[in-house]
Amino acid sequence: MKKTTKIGLALGGGGARGLAHIGSMKVIDREGIRPDIIVGTSMGSVVGGALAIGIKAEELEKRVLSFLQDDIYESSELKALGDAERGIEQRLSRRIQCYFQTKIRLAHGIYRPGILETKDIEELIDYFIPDINIEETVIPFRAVATDLRSGKLVVFREGPLRRAILASSSVPGMLPFVEIDGRQLSDGAIIQSVPARVALEEGADFVIAIAIDRDLGLAPHFHTALDVYIRAGEIQGYYLENHELKCADIVIKPKLGSTHWTDFSNAQELIHSGESAAMDMVSDMRRLIKKAHRWNFLVKAARKIKGIVSMEKQGNG
Repeated sequence: MKKTTKIGLALGGGGARGLAHIGSMKVIDREGIRPDIIVGTSMGSVVGGALAIGIKAEELEKRVLSFLQDDIYESSELKALGDAERGIEQRLSRRIQCYFQTKIRLAHGIYRPGILETKDIEELIDYFIPDINIEETVIPFRAVATDLRSGKLVVFREGPLRRAILASSSVPGMLPFVEIDGRQLSDGAIIQSVPARVALEEGADFVIAIAIDRDLGLAPHFHTALDVYIRAGEIQGYYLENHELKCADIVIKPKLGSTHWTDFSNAQELIHSGESAAMDMVSDMRRLIKKAHRWNFLVKAARKIKGIVSMEKQGNG
């Protein structure tokens, strides 16, 4: 039977926290749910792109764990930032070195578009995503980015897959914007941290959304202007995300604590958290599939009736 009802998958942004998407997808795969369209923002576009080219969640998990042991990641600035965020440097000499490296990175942000180099995220993307166009994915895929000049949302439906994901993943301030067709593009999460609305606009009838951004919680005291600026962004993002999630039929929200977006050290735990959160929603997903099947039946019945009526009119004519 031809499938008429489309299920969309909306994957949110959150850096390393996005590894939880993989755990949730393992459950979705086991339930036999195959999305008809995948839409991703930021890290959600990296994971979503990998799923869209046909990589199963189980295989993607193995590739991620392999990547985190590869020299590409071990020698990257991304890992250095994650280590600094966790305070992994214990010896005094290393703590001093880490302190000055952090100050230098922040200073770079004053004179150039991003604290990190584009290659730091390009290497991650290239490790998982082949050099193909979006139109060539096995499952229809969309990456969401933000046009910094116009302030508008950009949805990539065609063109180089890697380039679209790079634009969607360019965290403002941390990574340089990406220039495509005269536009200066940055992280899609500026506008839509979980692109559930885009999934609907792109033809999905039902949407499963996975949100992996940090909960708002109670913040500590603020000491600097940077502390206030970061907190303001967290508050804004929280309310934008909750508004966006109203478009989803099912929301999976893994409990990821305060894991920083650069901290990939607990990859296995992040994946497990995503799996656990999806398991809690299995009954809801099964109800959604039943609803989709009923929808298919009604559409098919309506088409059949329409065909009979048309034949009767032709006969009477």
